[in-house]
Amino acid sequence: MFLVCGEALFDVFVQSADGRAFQLDAHPGGSPFNVAIGLARLGQPVGLLTGIANDLFGKRLAQVLTDEGVSTASLVRYDAPTTLGFIGLDAAGVPDYAFYGNGAADRLLAIDDLPPLDPATRAIHLGSYATVVQPVADAYAALARRERDARVISYDPNVRLNVEPSKEAWRAKVEELTELAHLVKISDEDIGLLYGDAEPAELAAQWLARGVKLVIVTRGADGASAWTAAGRADVPGVKVTVVDTVGAGDTFQAATLAWLAEHDALSPPAMGALDAAALATLLAHAARAAAITCSRRGADLARASELAG
Repeated sequence: MFLVCGEALFDVFVQSADGRAFQLDAHPGGSPFNVAIGLARLGQPVGLLTGIANDLFGKRLAQVLTDEGVSTASLVRYDAPTTLGFIGLDAAGVPDYAFYGNGAADRLLAIDDLPPLDPATRAIHLGSYATVVQPVADAYAALARRERDARVISYDPNVRLNVEPSKEAWRAKVEELTELAHLVKISDEDIGLLYGDAEPAELAAQWLARGVKLVIVTRGADGASAWTAAGRADVPGVKVTVVDTVGAGDTFQAATLAWLAEHDALSPPAMGALDAAALATLLAHAARAAAITCSRRGADLARASELAG
């Protein structure tokens, strides 16, 4: 079983204006929320650990998780609002985010609120802004530190400067969590934001030296690269007519984790032993899943039946 940790919110797409009013289209979202649903759609048992509001939006988020087959046993309820993330899309379908979530439920989880884990939990995935805003950031870091020797820890920074504008805070969190994670996935965009023109291969080497077993760098339409102690692989992007890229990285993450589980590689030693051929197969699979999401509106993640064959 997977346990995904992080925010749950509503993505509100800003559509064309009608006089003085915007037309809005709201969808459940948040990077970790999406990863959890992606894993469920790929046939993996999964739960979400997050703070969830008792308001109208929070109840809907919980219902969506149930409908998608994601366990809600680890949801922690709060009398607080639900974060709203407003999204405008440019001509290429690339999203521009604005978050409204100060004091929202998905930021309130504290160390003392951490529930006991299901003994069947094999891996914990965490990432995005819930790893940098307090008190939830300390709670997730404490969980990763506590469970690192017993379970796989997966991490995707998924930087959101419009939630936490301090690059120093994000870099400090990356430094902390790459000391704890066995799998790190990061986009080239996030590398550019945090490390300027640093070479991905150099960052991968640093993280592998710290104990990370598998590093993946995604490059959107340009494909992805992966490194382990046993090898490196690079794959091109999958050509697709892009509707928008919302949820593409989350789909890539879910497909990566599901592939590892399906190929008996969901352990630190097994991940570290993946050679160039295995890495290329993994990346191609995850890139194909991400392309499916890009072909439709919003974070509509790929299903196992779409990746069969």
